[in-house]
Amino acid sequence: MRTRKRRILAIASGGGHWVQLMRISPAFKDCHVSYGSTWSGYRDDVKAHPFYRIRDASRDNKFGMWIQAAMVLLAVVRSRPDFVISTGAAPGYFALRIAKMFGAKTCWVDSIANAEEVSLSGRMVARYADLWLTQWEHLAGPDGPEFHGNVLPDG
Repeated sequence: MRTRKRRILAIASGGGHWVQLMRISPAFKDCHVSYGSTWSGYRDDVKAHPFYRIRDASRDNKFGMWIQAAMVLLAVVRSRPDFVISTGAAPGYFALRIAKMFGAKTCWVDSIANAEEVSLSGRMVARYADLWLTQWEHLAGPDGPEFHGNVLPDG
């Protein structure tokens, strides 16, 4: 009997969030992966995979956030993921929240840039993440994220 490949939605904002998502993407090699981000140019990084361009927005722009959430909802509905992973920020937050409502497993990898404390998005999405990871050992804790290493090389 042949089993279908797991479907993953890997989603992140631009810049360092996207770079970190690309660094962990080899782990998805045996899966059907769809990607989403806020900059359409990232489509070139993942040419062999479906790509969803998500509107960029910040918490200072409530209307933009609603549009962003709607675009993420559409990406989740279209990709029908078994698993959602994000390295941050707002698009990942919405993806984990929405995908959880559809029964997907979720993983949040807090940005390596958050060396002093976990990110606001990470704290907000923690209860929706089946796995919440930090890339800084001193930020891990029983009520916080887990530490299993980082995606950027040391030094």
